[in-house]
This record gives sequence, C-alpha cells and structure tokens, in this order.
Amino acid sequence: MAHPLRRAGELARNLRYTASFVLRSLAEDPLWLAVQAARRAPERVRLPLVRVLGTVSAPSAPHALGRLLAGDAAGAADEARRLLDRPGLRDRRVAAEVAVAVGRPELLDGVDVPGPVRYRAAWLLGDVEKIEAAGAPTGGPAEATAGADAAATADRPRVPVGLQAQVLALLPGALDADSMDADSMDAGRTGTGHARTGARPLAEPGGGARRNLTVLHHLTNSLPHTQSGYTLRSHAILVAQHAAGASAVATTRPGYPLTIGSLAARGTDVVDGVTYRRLIPGSVVSDVPRRTAQDLDLLAEVAREVGASVLHTTNPAANGVLVRAAARRLGIPWIYEVRGMLEETWVASHGTPAARARAAASRRRVLMRDKETELALSADAVVTLSGTMRDELVARGVPARRITVVPNAVPDVLLTAPHPAPDAAREDLGLPAMPAIGTVSSLVDYEGLEMVVRTVATLRARGLEVMGLIVGDGVARPGLARLARELGVADHVLLPGRVPPDVALTWLAALDVVLVPRRDHQVTRLVTPLKPVEAMAVGRPVVASALPALVEAVGGAGLHVDADDTEGWADMIGTLLDDTALRAELVERGRAVATERTWARNAETYRGIYQACLGVTA
Repeated sequence: MAHPLRRAGELARNLRYTASFVLRSLAEDPLWLAVQAARRAPERVRLPLVRVLGTVSAPSAPHALGRLLAGDAAGAADEARRLLDRPGLRDRRVAAEVAVAVGRPELLDGVDVPGPVRYRAAWLLGDVEKIEAAGAPTGGPAEATAGADAAATADRPRVPVGLQAQVLALLPGALDADSMDADSMDAGRTGTGHARTGARPLAEPGGGARRNLTVLHHLTNSLPHTQSGYTLRSHAILVAQHAAGASAVATTRPGYPLTIGSLAARGTDVVDGVTYRRLIPGSVVSDVPRRTAQDLDLLAEVAREVGASVLHTTNPAANGVLVRAAARRLGIPWIYEVRGMLEETWVASHGTPAARARAAASRRRVLMRDKETELALSADAVVTLSGTMRDELVARGVPARRITVVPNAVPDVLLTAPHPAPDAAREDLGLPAMPAIGTVSSLVDYEGLEMVVRTVATLRARGLEVMGLIVGDGVARPGLARLARELGVADHVLLPGRVPPDVALTWLAALDVVLVPRRDHQVTRLVTPLKPVEAMAVGRPVVASALPALVEAVGGAGLHVDADDTEGWADMIGTLLDDTALRAELVERGRAVATERTWARNAETYRGIYQACLGVTA
C-alpha cells in the first residue's frame, strides 16, 4: 500500500500547487491564463478551436487569437498591429496578448493597453524601469509588500508575481541569503566569502574520497519532461559521473514540471539510473522574498537528505541565487556552470536589427550581465563550455584560475557504435536517393538555418540534385517552411519536427554534410553548440559559420564560411559534395577531435573541480 499512497500524495500536492497557481493567475492576469491554456491544450482541443475562431471575420480579436493558436506568428502579429490602432478595449487587450505571445512587444509602443500585459511587454523589451515605476518590489519583504499593494489599483494593475521574481533575481542584494535565511546571518565565512560552518569532510583518509563524493545538481529543467540541448548535456554529465563512481542526484527549478503542464508528474523520475527530484511547493506564494525562502527550504532539505558534498548549478541567475543561498546555509561549496551568455542570447532573440539594438541598450541586459558576473565571482568554482566564454568571463573580472572549460562532448558509445552510410540512413528513413545537407538542431532565429534552405535552392538552380533536412522544432520552423515555398524548394527541404534522440541520430547520419550556419551575433561568437561534436563523432563533415566559438567547436576539423555569404555557402557545399577525398579527410579529422571530447573525460574533470573546492586530493 505504501506506493499507491505515495502516488496519491504526489497527485494531491500537484493539485494544490496547480490550483493555487490558477487562482492567483485568475486574480492578477486572467486573459494571459486563458491564452496560455489554449496554446498548451491538446491538439484534439486546440485544432477545433482554431477552426471556430477562423470563421470570425478579420481583423478581430478572435481571428487574431486563432492565428496565434494555429502557429501563424507573422499573420497573428500583423492582425494584432491593426487591432491595436482600434479604440475597442477588448480587441486591444487580446491584440496585446497576441503581440507579446508572438514576440512582438514593440507593437505596444505608444498604445494605452490596460492590464498586466503592459509589464510583460516591457520585460521583453528590456524596459525594467517601467516595471519598477509600477511599484514592483526592489528590496526586502516589507518593501515588496508595500510596493505591490501600492500598484494594485484599477488604473495601475499589479505587476505579475512571476515577473516580479524575475526582476528581483537580477537586482543586487534583493534576494541575498541574509534576506531569506536567518541561519546564514550567524554562519562563519571563509576568505572566499562563503559560509563553511558545519561543512562535512568529503571522506575519511585512505582513498574514500572517490567513494563518498555526492553531487547535487540543480537544473532549470530535465528529461523526461523536456528534451533540449540543455537537458541532454545535463543528463550526459549525470550519467558519466555515475559511471565514474560519484553519487550524482539532480533537482529542478521549483514548480517544474507542473509549470509546463505536466500535471501528473511524479515527485521523482529515474532516467538511465539518474534520479531527478522535483521541488514542488505547497502553493504559489505571492510575496516574492517569502516565495524564494520557501524554495530555499525545499532545496536545502533535499541536499541534506542525499548528503550532498557539493552543489552544482547552471545559469540563469535564478538558479545561482538559490543554490548560493543553499550552499551558505549548509556550509558546502557550490559550482556555477555558465552554459551561455544569456543576456546576449536574449538580445539575439529579437527579430530585427532595431529591436536588437534596443535590447542591447536596455537596463535588463545590464542587469543580466552584472548578475551573471556577480554569481561567477561568488561561486567556489566556475565551469564554462569554451575558451571564448572563459575569455569573456575573465574580461568581466572573474579570475582565470577559478574557471575550467568543460566542452560539449559525446558518449564513448557514439564513437564506437557503427553508423550507417548517408544513403543507407536515408533508405531507412524512406527519403529520396539524393545527397542531403542540413542539421539536427533547435530551430531558433540565431541558428541561421534559412541558409540551409537558400543553399539547397542555389545548388538546385545550378543543376545539382540535393535536398535539405532541418530536423527539430522551434519558433523559426514556420518561417523556414515559408522560405522554402517562396524559393520553390518546399519539396526538397524536409522539416520533420522534433524526433526521439535515437531517431535523431539516424537523421544526422542521413546527411552528407552537416551545416552550422549560425548568424553573426555576440552570443554566437561566444557560445559553442553541441551538434558539431555529435556530427564529427558520427563521421560527418561539418561546415560552419566563420565565428570564433564555431572555429573552436569544430577544432580545425571542418570548413568555415562567412555567416551571410549565400554564394559562399553554395560554393563550399557544392565543392565538398563533389570531392570524396576531401570529405573523407574531414571525417577523419573530425573523429580525432570528437575522441578527445567525451563525457567520461569530462566526468574526471568535474571530479577534480569538486575535490579542489573541498580541499581533498585525489
């Protein structure tokens, strides 16, 4: 009976948390809740709704919402723009929600829109000043409550609690451990500025260090509920650490995965022997510092239960703030893994040069950058993915001796397992018998995947029979499909969407050449992706944009083209498809690079970092 009772308890807890979230959202932002619920509804519910809304004349609020739910971001944005010029209150409120949902908050500039959507638009635009001026909390609990109460009027709606939390996480000192945890005020401090009172020794003398190391990873999200580059790297690290003899357990951000709609989620998931513990509060607390203190209690409790020797987290800043506080409470070291320059990723996510320039000059970007730097400086050690990212952190003042590069890698089995030749993989997938170029990736704008479509169109115009495969999902997928239609290659560019990891390897093997055509942004100059290493391990030649991070990722084993040189990409790919010897040379060089970048090697690197933080020799 124990297991059924435990499961019943999990479901009851999930229901309580979800109900408190829904009730709070109904009180502060009911239109947002309705739109989000419709977007996340199962297809059997959403598609009939799209058909019904599509029968309403355009432009209108229902028709714009229908376009949003159908995935027509460009059409929804255009209709929202026209509605925002109208005097009707209902049309403007829905249009504003649609504009923000499709990433076009600038459409609200100069428009008097009632409701909290104005603050969500300001956040997307980086206008933190507007949120603070509305009375969003900028300090401790008393100030937070006073500010929120002052803002809660009919003419000046309260800033949504979730948005308050995001802003507070970036403000210096707003959510320090001292404001959440009375115990930390009395804790002793070492020269690095971290509490060490009560720290447990890692192991007894005589070789026990390797046996007793317990690492608690705190993650943004994880398998099996989310599949992304972030979750796959996290899982690979945990699996490799287990294999190397460490005890590695993970927690995920408070409320996840209920916050993404997995309402029947278990309190613990075990994937490939890796344990993921879920931090689910009893309810959603409206006072942000109290909410963060509640989250701290949950994380510290799990850390004590598993006997954590060290805490290890990744950006964004909300993770770092929480783990730093937990480490101070527990008297153990913590590691901050900088997997991306998130303020630059945010800037690059804007769709136009003007929007990117506005974001780059915003206070939000400054706060994001400063907070990431603060956390890197306060951690016991810093991990990052590349030399380019290490150099950026050093330029911000983080000592180079405290930074370790742990690159993206592959499992050893990917190097030793047999992989089908491209034509055999295409036959397995039922694809046409012709050369294929493309990638398996997240389909976001800064990946520059329109270059795959343009390259296919150019090569076919030159008389070369070739097709493009762009495997994955993301906000850029509808635009890529539209471009393929406009260039007349819709039948020769396949976008199969997200596929399971094992099938993704077959799609990768089906490519004669893997393209990594990232656009030239600050973030793509700094951050290295995982896909080039996987492609080289599978034995595929790589052609990538000539950006510093990609040159480092490919490690001299691939070819590079200027990011926006359409003819140059076609020339390079055409030459490579025609030159069997060159492809074979690149494959050999690529496998040599991939052999040096395995998760088993990385696990040993991590162990060395933890032991150094704990003062234990191997």
